[in-house]
Amino acid sequence: MMPPTVPILPLSHIFTDAILAFIVAMALTPVYTRLAFKYQFWKKVRGTAITGEKASVFYKLHMAKHKRNIPSAAGIVIILSVLVVTLALNLSRSQTYLPLFALVAAGLVGLLDDVINFRSTALGVAGLRSKIKFGLILGVATGGALYFYYKLGYDIIHVPAVGDFSIGLLYIPLFIAVVISTANAVNITDGLDGLSGGLLATAFGAYSVIAYFQGNYGIAAFCATVVGAVLAYTWFNIFPARFFMGDSGSFALGTALGVVAMLTNAVFVLPIIAGVFVIEAGSSALQIMSKKLFGRKIFLSAPLHHHLEALGWPETKVTMRFWVLGQVVGAIGLVLGLLGNKLQ
Repeated sequence: MMPPTVPILPLSHIFTDAILAFIVAMALTPVYTRLAFKYQFWKKVRGTAITGEKASVFYKLHMAKHKRNIPSAAGIVIILSVLVVTLALNLSRSQTYLPLFALVAAGLVGLLDDVINFRSTALGVAGLRSKIKFGLILGVATGGALYFYYKLGYDIIHVPAVGDFSIGLLYIPLFIAVVISTANAVNITDGLDGLSGGLLATAFGAYSVIAYFQGNYGIAAFCATVVGAVLAYTWFNIFPARFFMGDSGSFALGTALGVVAMLTNAVFVLPIIAGVFVIEAGSSALQIMSKKLFGRKIFLSAPLHHHLEALGWPETKVTMRFWVLGQVVGAIGLVLGLLGNKLQ
């Protein structure tokens, strides 16, 4: 039974936003699909690893998908759906301006990367150069950090079960590090049919609940709106995928997730709520480090979901088990986020 202090109207509004985002995304999907097939939004399969050598295991595992010509950049459907619903029903300077800006700005960076990849005639061309892509995402994160610190006056970090700490100007580099790390972690994880969609729905759902019990109904509604749009995307992205979200979706949603974690002052539970993303990004980092320092691989292919595929796990098995793991760590992070967390 819901506590009497929790208002009913905001809860109904939050669910309405989520449902509308789902409906809008479902309605936009046929439009996107028609354009994607007409203009051949096929993403090239990378032939080399980040460290430069041939990615033979990855290429072997995913060449079949390349031959199927599955469109990418479906993240624009998610972004447009969230944008429409938020502008119409949930625009708030203090609560939704920044996550909405982060979603759209990072989405544009990812879309540029996707478009460059589509238009390339060379197999394995990755799109934007990594330094340029990092610089653009860094710019989005820095803009958000400065807005948080100087305009909204944020400089306090909450540590669950410990308390609140004012960190002054250190808030700016922390914000930047969190946003960039989350954006890259989601981008790395987005490699199997349905994987990132299911995990993102869980993560944003957890933050929606945290924000709601803080009384931050605008943030809660924004997160629920993202959940609705992501679930519509996942409906078509589960195996066998009709399309992929591409960098336009992964960068947008990863950046927005990091911003929401800072906005709710629940950043220290982000590595738990987004635990699978952390594991995936960590496995890639370990693989790169091991190859550069010792000249050998830890995993057959990185990130971890590709290693499990290379071991013989079916793609659906990897996805479903990562979904379960994501829901478990999401629930743990949610409980920790609710215990004693208060927005300053």
